Amino acid sequence: MKLLARTGFWLLVIVIAFFALFPFYYAIISSFRTGSALFSVAYLPESFDPSNYVAVFERQPFGRNILNSVIVSGSVVVLSLGLGITAAYAFGRIAFRGRSLLLMTILSVSMFPQVAVLAGMFELIRSFGLYNTLPGLILANLMLTLPFTIWVLTTFMRELPKEIEEAAFVDGATPWIVVRRVFLPLMAPAAVTTGLLAFIVSWNEFLFALTFTLTNERRTVPPAIALMSGSTAYELPWGTIMAGSVIVTIPIIVLVLVFQRKIVAGLTAGAVKG
Repeated sequence: MKLLARTGFWLLVIVIAFFALFPFYYAIISSFRTGSALFSVAYLPESFDPSNYVAVFERQPFGRNILNSVIVSGSVVVLSLGLGITAAYAFGRIAFRGRSLLLMTILSVSMFPQVAVLAGMFELIRSFGLYNTLPGLILANLMLTLPFTIWVLTTFMRELPKEIEEAAFVDGATPWIVVRRVFLPLMAPAAVTTGLLAFIVSWNEFLFALTFTLTNERRTVPPAIALMSGSTAYELPWGTIMAGSVIVTIPIIVLVLVFQRKIVAGLTAGAVKG
């Protein structure tokens, strides 16, 4: 019976791993195929032709698109964590009138679908003169990442012992010193987890990036890949699309592998304390 249960468990693991990894595996082997071979079904690599990887950088400013994504995602992470940690201190440690209502309002904002706020966000960005600029994309992505950052960090902040904060105040620390030197090191797992989630959301964001940019030089990688075109109107550049998809997936995999211990610690802490 135990052997049967173990066999069933590993079969389930294999099915889940296959379901999760097969699309990326097929994208990799497709990115090395060219011509009519792209439209035939093949589950094993037949050749390793890197021409698609060369073409994706030659046909459009894909290097600039990657740099734009790095700038936008990195800025969103820094701003989300900076604003989120200070807001979490206010919501988690300071009692003021309307705190619960304001926190619920922030949570409700995160439930709005992107398309519901698209028109209003467009008018806001255009009135600020940020259309077709990277700061405009940073401002738009903050609306997606800041609510859940504040919520996760507030939950974590509330569970930290008050004695640490009180001891720091007795030693003459200001609230900003308490946040920066006392709470920030303790919140590292939660900050890494929410920061990585904010990076992934900004890196993969498509609708705002497509709507608020006009030129290829200002686009991030999701709309840049979606708008790839072949040499003729009848050519579907499937190989270059797969090559671009593989390239932009690698940074996410590297970040998850580098911070996997912090991510697990942050998720575990949130699960226990939340």
